Amino acid sequence: MLSEEQKKLVEKFGVVLEKSGLAPAQARISGLLIIADKVELTFDEIMQALQLSKSATSNALNSLLLMDQITYTTRIGDRKRYFKSKLASMEGEFERKTNQMLAIKFLLQEILDSRTEETAEFNQKLAKVISFMEFMQVEMPVIYNKWKSSQSS
Repeated sequence: MLSEEQKKLVEKFGVVLEKSGLAPAQARISGLLIIADKVELTFDEIMQALQLSKSATSNALNSLLLMDQITYTTRIGDRKRYFKSKLASMEGEFERKTNQMLAIKFLLQEILDSRTEETAEFNQKLAKVISFMEFMQVEMPVIYNKWKSSQSS
């Protein structure tokens, strides 16, 4: 199903995703769904390609579904689910991440406002983080819109 080069890419991509917080099986499945020649893979195809147990495959797929990183489809007359990456829905993910950052920024500001003045150095560092988040809040949509405009040309 996968060439040797693709297997290496799944592993490399999996390691990167692990560093961003995914469990090993989740990371490998995410990589597989992006790298495999088929856009949709069944449970059995995923399990076989990655040599995972049924339990590990099921747990990883369920958690990726909950995290909204993958989706699945079904076909009439076929009880199998066909899993695919939600990489193509980047725009929605961008908006979700931006909203998460905004919520964290407001919470950090509330925390900073409630902190004692006795921790001035820490408070300054926290204020810098908030300032950077405010900068990103303004600049990221501008960058995204520039990129989107360049894609329609």
